[in-house]
Amino acid sequence: MLAECVERCPIPIFVLDQQHSIIHWNKALESISGIPASQMLGSQEHWRAFSPAQHPTLADLILDGASEGDVERYYPNKFRKSELIEGTFEAEDFFPSIGDNGRWLFFTAAPLKDSAGQVIGAIETLQDVTTRRRTESALQESRSFLAQIVDGSSVPSFVIDHEHRVTHWNHACEVATGVAARDMIGTREQWRAFYKSERPVMADLILSGALEQDVDRFYHGKFRPSTLVRGAFEVEDFFPHFGESGRWLFFTAAPLRDAAGKFIGAIETLQDITEQKRAEQALRESEQRYRTLSITDSLTALYNSRHFYDQLGHEIERATRYQRPLSLLLLDADNFKQLNDTYGHLEGDRALQTLAQIIKSCLRSADTAYRYGGEEFTVILPETSIGPAELLAERLREAFAATPLKLSSGATIYSTVSIGVTEYASPENVQSLVRRVDDGVYQAKRQGKNCIATLPAP
Repeated sequence: MLAECVERCPIPIFVLDQQHSIIHWNKALESISGIPASQMLGSQEHWRAFSPAQHPTLADLILDGASEGDVERYYPNKFRKSELIEGTFEAEDFFPSIGDNGRWLFFTAAPLKDSAGQVIGAIETLQDVTTRRRTESALQESRSFLAQIVDGSSVPSFVIDHEHRVTHWNHACEVATGVAARDMIGTREQWRAFYKSERPVMADLILSGALEQDVDRFYHGKFRPSTLVRGAFEVEDFFPHFGESGRWLFFTAAPLRDAAGKFIGAIETLQDITEQKRAEQALRESEQRYRTLSITDSLTALYNSRHFYDQLGHEIERATRYQRPLSLLLLDADNFKQLNDTYGHLEGDRALQTLAQIIKSCLRSADTAYRYGGEEFTVILPETSIGPAELLAERLREAFAATPLKLSSGATIYSTVSIGVTEYASPENVQSLVRRVDDGVYQAKRQGKNCIATLPAP
């Protein structure tokens, strides 16, 4: 019955007696070795099934009572003692002579003992593990290939596994962060390369299945979901301790999934966009300077007349919508042509600059002043009715009249200004409001100059 069990077992098996002669060679072993039992039974040539030259099988070593050191000679780094049966060894090895392209076999040899405990033979079982080994080899090659792709990339990249441990930290990432791969691989300290205290990096959040609200806690206003990779996020952020003065980084983190779609890791790539950010900032500053210059009078540094009309239109619209008061001043320097003719245009320019400084010094933060043209200036006064507007106009008139104008020759002269004051009345337009305040200036001139003329809204 024992012989029949061995013979019909689907696992390749052979049995040796005490003299190393084959007493069983089952059909499964015939199939895998290509040698029929009729050629093997009674012989000691079982080695022929596995090696082109005579070589003790694991069963032979068991029969000889070989020590682990003896087994190591023939199966270096390929065997281990069995945890199931005392005195048994297990091994895994490649046999190039089996089959067309060789086969990987996992084999176990155990002693056979009589009732007195004496070894009277040995049994060896074999399992063809070629498919598993080739799959493992392909997987290892795939991992190696992936590692080469990541490590060889010029884009700074790192990979973490499902336990948030760093598995890859390429050379470009070393250069970008200043942190060596040897200090990162195997750790969960990827945050050290980017932040002063422990916190999740984007790859950690991805791996944890973070939703947008979770990502927003750490990258508020700086992130967006990727349009290219499902479940990935993109971020732009400034890292102050990178380099000498900090660096801007654009980084993308994406999940890594197995065939079943389960998260097994995450990859994060980094791009240094500092120069791009600096160029964008320089462009914004340049555009702001251009815009400022386009609405500023170069002589007085007040806004120019073009901006005056734009701003007055906005203030009229606001005053109409919210039914709030709005007043307007128009100032004209008295006898300005005579000043220019007498002292020269440079002295006239200095007088206009002095008047502009006095105007700015008297305004609230909501008020705005403009050089309307030549020696004329306007002031827009939001939230101001005509009474307070008159008081401001009087302060301006008194301040300018009392301010000495020092000429380049060292002499001192004084000048005055005539001011028109009016208040907006809905639903009039910009033109009618400006025309009325202009009439106020002419009225002040007719009244002898250096005075204020108030024209209430009709």
